[in-house]
Amino acid sequence: MIRLSVNINKIATLRNARGGNTPNVVEAAKRLESFGAQGITVHPRPDERHIRYADVRDLTKVVTTEFNIEGNPNQKFIDLVLEAKPAQVTLVPDAEDVLTSNAGWDTIKNKEFLTEVISKFKAHGIRTSIFVDPNIEMIQGAAEVGTDRIELYTESYAQGYTEDKIKAIQPYIICAEEAKRLGLGINAGHDLSLDNIEFFAHKIPFLDEVSIGHALISEALYDGLQPVVNAYLKKLS
Repeated sequence: MIRLSVNINKIATLRNARGGNTPNVVEAAKRLESFGAQGITVHPRPDERHIRYADVRDLTKVVTTEFNIEGNPNQKFIDLVLEAKPAQVTLVPDAEDVLTSNAGWDTIKNKEFLTEVISKFKAHGIRTSIFVDPNIEMIQGAAEVGTDRIELYTESYAQGYTEDKIKAIQPYIICAEEAKRLGLGINAGHDLSLDNIEFFAHKIPFLDEVSIGHALISEALYDGLQPVVNAYLKKLS
């Protein structure tokens, strides 16, 4: 079964818009787990505009499923991850001024840097994943830096799904098959939703995990967290 990790950044965004501690990200994580989510994902950015570093420390104490911390591995982020010791760290090359992640790693140009960072995390028993575009050369480069998994950046799939889902999925099938051949685990995330997740999961049945935040939290505004989590789990089974 493909695991569902829920990104709770949008819970923090809503909290930060008003100040205070409502909604509470720790309580949200606990409830999501009780509703069946198999992981909790956070993506702290340097400006802490949604998830704060303090949130990560608080969540470390209560998350009982898989805890996944995403981010650009600057020194502050590296120190936080080594302190929190999550089950998984996902390396994302997002610039400080981007609204959301918008590109995967060039695993060839950044080979030396990624190899060094990954070795630090793996030395502490933390599984590593690299955010990559559906480009077979980047997949092959990921295998060479020692990562355990890749996370396929699925924005282009989501954008192309309504026009031609067969065409949109093809690069992902090719890259996932290559990753599997190279012994890499396969995660996926970005713009996946209840509308497009089932087809993606059906075409790439050896996915290990999907990380979904914006769409899931948005859908839950209409239907509630528990029904939406259950709907994702059904589509992923």
